[in-house]
Amino acid sequence: MVTIVGVQFQKNGKIYNYETGSFDLRPGDYIICDTSHGPDLGQVVIGSRQIDTEESGIQLKKVIRAATEKDLQISSENRNKEREAFSVCQKKIAEHKLDMKLVSVEYSFDNSKAMFYFTANGRVDFRSLVKDLAAAFKMRIELRQIGVRDEARMIGGLGPCGRQICCGAFLDEFQPVSIKMAKEQNLSLNPTKISGVCGRLMCCLKYEQEHYEQTRKIMPRIGREVKTPDGTGTVSDLNIVKETVFVRIANGDTSEIKEYPLEEIEKTGAVPSKPDNSCSENEENITLNPENTISSGKDEERESQPAGERSNGELRKNSTEKGTMDSGSRRNERNQGKEREQRHQERQNRLGKPVLRENPNRTKPEQNTDAGKKSGKTDNYRKDSSEKKTENKPAEKNTGKSSSWSEAVRKAMESIQ
Repeated sequence: MVTIVGVQFQKNGKIYNYETGSFDLRPGDYIICDTSHGPDLGQVVIGSRQIDTEESGIQLKKVIRAATEKDLQISSENRNKEREAFSVCQKKIAEHKLDMKLVSVEYSFDNSKAMFYFTANGRVDFRSLVKDLAAAFKMRIELRQIGVRDEARMIGGLGPCGRQICCGAFLDEFQPVSIKMAKEQNLSLNPTKISGVCGRLMCCLKYEQEHYEQTRKIMPRIGREVKTPDGTGTVSDLNIVKETVFVRIANGDTSEIKEYPLEEIEKTGAVPSKPDNSCSENEENITLNPENTISSGKDEERESQPAGERSNGELRKNSTEKGTMDSGSRRNERNQGKEREQRHQERQNRLGKPVLRENPNRTKPEQNTDAGKKSGKTDNYRKDSSEKKTENKPAEKNTGKSSSWSEAVRKAMESIQ
């Protein structure tokens, strides 16, 4: 068995367990403890208690010694240095034009290292800033980016309830909070009403969540029929905090809502049917077959019977049903064809008949009369005649050139002779 105490190094920070050893410590005492950053000054917040380290398997660090007046004086001097370092770091951030917000500065107990906590929307390249701070303070510099919840805990403030925020008063660890908790507690889903100073969901939503979950398992659901001292009614609303049920009781043509304690309510086990799934007594129960076809219970009975056992009336009824189905399909096809022709006729009436446009440069062909047919003159005759004319023109030019050339040759031969 080992005696331990709960020690806190920062205001409203996490509580760590330390082995007391031979020291008699009480809540409120200051002690020097060994940490991952070296020796540091802490305050006892939880009194001494005994645990079995062999069963828990936890290895605890020991308290070095009790704090003296000199240790407390060093701690107060470090607080003054932190305020000076905060103003210097803000100036350096403005000089480097970095998109970051400085939250707090923390000095180690032995003045060997300074921690700068900041918030930013994304990653920030602060390598040049670290070099300037190290040259200014002549010690090891460490910059650490934190979230908005840690920022609210370090700065502090007042919550929507008017009291000090929980993370700055007594919460040492943040617990996950979801919007489902606000829905189960019948709270308004307005973000401004369920968000804290940090802009996230309020941590106090977690406090009563366990009570709501356990109480809802006991209480009847909304819309269920229950028995009350005044008769049977339907649950319209629940009050989880008071553990009361609001029941709507019918009284003739009117209804009345009354509030009853949970002890006076008895569940009937009947759940009101939804209007979408309700069916009348005369309607048949419709089921879905494995082949994804909808059929009724009477049709399944008929199909299970052999054809010989069916009455003539049933067979005649089936044949008439098939005939009516075939005639109905043909009638639908005819109606569709008529609608298609009617739409085509309306389109022609609206647009008019197409107009044939002729080329103004083209000669008008001869009329295709009976005389023209007998003589064989058609539109092709014009085409053939035009082609012959184009062919004869270059021929005439060629003959003219050849005659002039022959005359020149003849004259030259006569001059030679």
